[in-house]
Amino acid sequence: MKAKNLEKMFDEGQDITPHLVLSNARRPGHELRRVNVDFPNWIIESLDAQASRLGVTRQSIIKMWIAERLKEEVRKAS
Repeated sequence: MKAKNLEKMFDEGQDITPHLVLSNARRPGHELRRVNVDFPNWIIESLDAQASRLGVTRQSIIKMWIAERLKEEVRKAS
């Protein structure tokens, strides 16, 4: 299918997902990169306690809290 036909279907509100290969979809700027951070034991224990309380993993709570803080810093800078 040509791009202009797909674009027309989209503009008309038709479902175009059958024409997409979603396994190839990417979100620019959301690619993952691995970083290593060393924390003292008391921080790990506190993170684990909070993660358990919220029902999420340690990695999830770290990502959530860092994202929240970064958003707050951007808001303050604006």
